[in-house]
Amino acid sequence: MSYNNRMITRRHFVSGSAAALALAVGRASAMTGPVSRKLRKNRTVRFAHMTDIHVEPKRCASEGLTAALKHVHTLKDRPDMIITGGDNIMDCLGADDNWTNIQFELFKDTFAKHCIIPVKHCIGNHDVWGWDKEKSKTTGNESLWGKRRVVRELNLPNRYYGFDKDHWRIIILDSTYPDESVYTARLDDEQFEWLEQQLDTYKKSHVCIISHIPVLSVATFLDGDNEKSGRWTLPDEWMHLDARKIKNLFLKHPNVRLCISGHMHMVDRLIYNDVTYICDGAVSGAWWKGNHYEFDEGYGLFDLYDDGTFDHQYVAYGWQPKDNCDEL
Repeated sequence: MSYNNRMITRRHFVSGSAAALALAVGRASAMTGPVSRKLRKNRTVRFAHMTDIHVEPKRCASEGLTAALKHVHTLKDRPDMIITGGDNIMDCLGADDNWTNIQFELFKDTFAKHCIIPVKHCIGNHDVWGWDKEKSKTTGNESLWGKRRVVRELNLPNRYYGFDKDHWRIIILDSTYPDESVYTARLDDEQFEWLEQQLDTYKKSHVCIISHIPVLSVATFLDGDNEKSGRWTLPDEWMHLDARKIKNLFLKHPNVRLCISGHMHMVDRLIYNDVTYICDGAVSGAWWKGNHYEFDEGYGLFDLYDDGTFDHQYVAYGWQPKDNCDEL
């Protein structure tokens, strides 16, 4: 796959290219320059990827989300759609029914008041209700326990689903899998079989996959002192444990172009076997307490083209943490 160099607005960018961390191996792609007039490509869709919003009544989070939405809407080249990348609310893994309801209602109300662009949603780990039974005071027998609640709250067709945008098939996955430590990162068997069927069905479309937790990511190495033991040790919640299995599936489908994620609140890009993996920052930065490591509060802006190429930039929208924002 050939691709154009993507624009990034931040000076600090964690890259997984061969030049940076030698992770771009196998089936190496050639980087091309500007497209000639004879081969001019057409844009299929532009979308804003707004991940890790973590809205709640505290921390001025709703005010921050409002600022981000206004920024998206005032872009000269306004996106055709918004895709949220999961962790839409601050947390309901360990929240009771009332606090969970308050967070989802605030999220929906903020979008209803400040967004006229069509929106698709992805589920993040913090959008799953009650898996931490002790903190949430749930039993697991509640009718909306787990992911049933977020599917209903955000009016999703399913916890994972796909849709078409002309030359592209966009597939939204559910990365969060139950574990003894509340959750881990992987696809359940049912979902993996569905993904296989999707890729078999849409062989003539370019494929963009969106997951909350990265399938592959460089940022996972640098989020915390993961080398302090003298060896790299990564939490199993940071990146898909089934990354090898997913990678092997992609090898059978060279039309898979792009995998977008959030979760890490950091920005990186790596290329592995002609698939580009982008971890895309966070609207909330460090959970509305400033930037996270080197990365400001922001969102991704993607242009997908009919020839299978794409452009990406990470857009900081100028949010500054506020004082005295912890009151309900």
